[in-house]
Parts: sequence; C-alpha cells; structure tokens
Amino acid sequence: MADSIVTVEKDPRRQQDDSPGELSPPLVTSQPTPLPKVQLALLLYLQLAEPITSTVIYPFVNQLVRRTGITKGNDDKTGYFVGAIESVFYAVEALCVLHWGRASDILGRKPVLVSGLCGLALSMIGFAFSTQYWAMILSRCAQGALNGNIGVTKSMMGEITDASNRAQGFAFMPLVWTTGCTWPLLGGVLADPNTQYGTHLKFLAKYPYFLPCICTAAISVSAALCAFLFLRETVPNARIWIPCIQDTTRQSDPPTASPVADRALVSSEANNEGEKTSTTASSSSEVLQSNVGQEPRPSLRSLLVRRTILPILNYAFLAFVDDAFLILQPLMYSTVISDGGLGFKSLTTGVILGVWGVIDGVFQIWAFPKVLKRFGPKKVYVFCYSGYLLCYATFPILSTLAKREGSVNTKVWVVLILQLAAYLVAYTCYGIIFIYIADGAPSRAALGATNGLAQMVASTMRAMAPVGTASLFAVSTEKNISGGFMVYWILIAVVTVGIGVSFLLPSQLLEGEANE
Repeated sequence: MADSIVTVEKDPRRQQDDSPGELSPPLVTSQPTPLPKVQLALLLYLQLAEPITSTVIYPFVNQLVRRTGITKGNDDKTGYFVGAIESVFYAVEALCVLHWGRASDILGRKPVLVSGLCGLALSMIGFAFSTQYWAMILSRCAQGALNGNIGVTKSMMGEITDASNRAQGFAFMPLVWTTGCTWPLLGGVLADPNTQYGTHLKFLAKYPYFLPCICTAAISVSAALCAFLFLRETVPNARIWIPCIQDTTRQSDPPTASPVADRALVSSEANNEGEKTSTTASSSSEVLQSNVGQEPRPSLRSLLVRRTILPILNYAFLAFVDDAFLILQPLMYSTVISDGGLGFKSLTTGVILGVWGVIDGVFQIWAFPKVLKRFGPKKVYVFCYSGYLLCYATFPILSTLAKREGSVNTKVWVVLILQLAAYLVAYTCYGIIFIYIADGAPSRAALGATNGLAQMVASTMRAMAPVGTASLFAVSTEKNISGGFMVYWILIAVVTVGIGVSFLLPSQLLEGEANE
C-alpha cells in the first residue's frame, strides 16, 4: 500500500497557513505539506484547558478541604476527600466526552469547542466560590463534564494535517500537557494571599483561593474568544456554522484534507490498474468534497472494529500507567526516607518536574517526527512504552539507596536522572497513539466520535489511577508488603500486559506515516 500513497498539500502559489481566513485547494505532490501554523497554535492553546483545570488546585486543595470542615478535625481523612475531588473530574469527563465528540461530528467542531470552553470557565469560577465540600464536588463535576473538548481538539488535529505532516503536528500534543502541568506553580503562588503575603482583604479572606481559579478561568475565556474569531471549521455541512473573522461566505472555506479523503484518493489510484494517475488541484478538491459530503453519520456500533479498538485499548493502558506514575512521582519524592521516599521538599520536586517538562517539550518536537519516520509507529510505540518498566523499576532502587545512605547522594541522583530519561522516552507514546486513533477512524464523519470514545476510555483509567495507586502505596508502606514495594511490582505487571497489547497494533498506518 505504501507504493500508492498520495500526499495532499496546499497550493504553494496561494496564501498558506498563516492566514486564518480561507483554505487553499489541495494538490497531489511528493513534498511534505507545511503545518498550518495559526490553526495548530490555536488548537494547542485550546487543549491547555484540560491539564490546567485538572492540576491548578493541587497545591491548595488539601487546605481547602480542611476549611470546609468535612474532615471534622481529623486530618488523616483529608486524603480520601481530596482523592474523590481529583478522581471525579475524570470520572464525569469519561461519561460526557463521547457525547461531545459525536456532537462535534454533527454540529461542527467550532461551536462545541467554544461552548465547552465558556462552560469550563464558569465551572472554575464556581470552584473559586465554593466554601462547602458538596459545592466543590459539583464544580469539579461540571469541569469534567464540559472538558470533553480534549477529544474534539484531537479530531481537528487529524483534519488540519495530512499524511506528510501529521506526525509533526501530533508531536506538539504531549507538550501541551507538560506545559499545562506547570500551572500548579501559579496555583501555589496565588493561593491564600492574606496568609502568604500578609494582605488584609476581606474578600480574599472569605475566598482565599479565588485568584488561581479566576486566572485559570481567564485562560478558558481567552481560548474561547480566539476559537470564535480565528478557528476554522473542519466539518463540512456542519449544522451550526460560526465563521472566522475573515470569512465572508460559508462556501469560501472548502473542506480541509482529512484521513478519509486521503484514503479515497489512494483507492481511486489503486483501481486504475496500469494507468498512470495525473491529478490536478481542481479534481482533488472535487474528490475531497464529494467524499466528505456523502458520508453517513456514524453509529457507536460502527466504531467497534479492530482498527479502532486496538489503539483505544492501548490508550487505556497508557493513560492508566502514565497517570499512576504521575501520582507516585511526587508522592514518593516527598515521603520521608525512613518510609521509602526521598524526603524532597515541594520546591525541589517542583523544580525537577519543571526542568523535565522543558526538556521533554524540546525532545518531542525535535526527535519525535524523525524517529517515527525512521522506524515506523509500531516499533517506536512498543519501545517507548517499554520505558515505563524502567520508570517503575527505579522506584525501589531509589528507596533502597536513600535508606542505605541515609540521604539523597550522588548515587541516588544518577538513578533519578535515569528514571527521568526513561520517562522522557515513554512519554513519546502519546503522540503515536493519537495518530493511531485518528488513523483508525472508520470514516471522516466518525473522527469526532472515535476520539470521544478514546478519551472516554482514557478518562475512566485516569479516574481509577489516583485512588488505586495512592491506596496501594499506602498499604505497601504501612504493611511493609514486599519491603514496601508491592505497588511497584503490581504496576510493572500492568506495564508488561500493556506491552503485550502493543504488539497487536498495525505495523503501518493507512495513510503512510509508517515508513519503509
């Protein structure tokens, strides 16, 4: 199939991707298509909503829960109530994200994104004014329900890129999460200013965590405004159409190249046996329009095919294993050495994670497309996912070395750097699995539903990971099961099963990102 792959590219003789107005007609060419920079930047900015809203509360949520009085003075119970707040976000998101994706297939990506972001801002403001535990839970549920946009942005990423540049586009998506996960730093800086900085504002005394929440809401509002003004709709014949600021008529914005449209061109060539295909810009555009305009709306049952299920199954393992690692990492780093941790202060942990995030961003953008092109998606995914084995295996080594030495010395730091390097490699899995999911959609009309289903499964895993991992860690250390390391052995076993599942992925993508 690789021999008949056709690459769709915008006409370089016309205005290209930096204009948010009209789209250029596609051409068939052997040259890679330049990324649509403006639309790509907009999508990445919109996607920041999930990591920001989910992590900004981490520095102050413990204190906020205690202020509500739900623990009745027993601080040992704080962790249970905090765990419920963190998990309910992903649990509700899992229930709603599929419906967001399917709605975007019918109504259009743009109205779903704009309305979701506005609702996300309102729910974050509600959390800022929450003084009782039940109000915090309701606000967090609303945030999860309205944050189904994460699946819609992945659908749009698959639509604004083509086979020649999709790997490069999806390489930016893991960077968004690492960038958003630095937001707790702002949450810690702005939380309870009366106590931290000696101010005497009555409003902030009553609502001490208003500032970090309102700043987070402002991000969602600004993202919604940018989407409304500049984001281009990628669903032809959408029932609700919101024009760009430079659009004048709906007809002036022809469909973007899509996975299914690319495949239609490939099939068209394959059927003309013995005949050399010569495609012009106008005929390519007609093929694109005719295919995307006639596709029926997908049913949920139509998504349950092998090529769709396998990437989603792998995404489930990846989401659980990665989220479990993110829970264990600060938990183990901050635990005292005598209890199996490293005894780091919050500032030390924050600096380690922040530096790792910067290095990871550079690594993903620079190395990911090259490695994927050289070795193909399946080999890279299996190798990178196996990196989680090293990530978890180093936890017992770190604990043993720290206990033996009585402090964090050079040996501990060497193993710690090795762990972070392994996680750098493992994190590459996200970019690959996003491509697999977009590639596995049965049709263009099913792209939103496919990403919604994938995000629903991943959110379910992320809802389970915090409670399960933290409980296993507590039981392992308190009962001293397997020397306090039981949690790591269990997660290593989960990673091993995930590696076996990864071998079921297709060796090549339908669109040719997998290389010879």
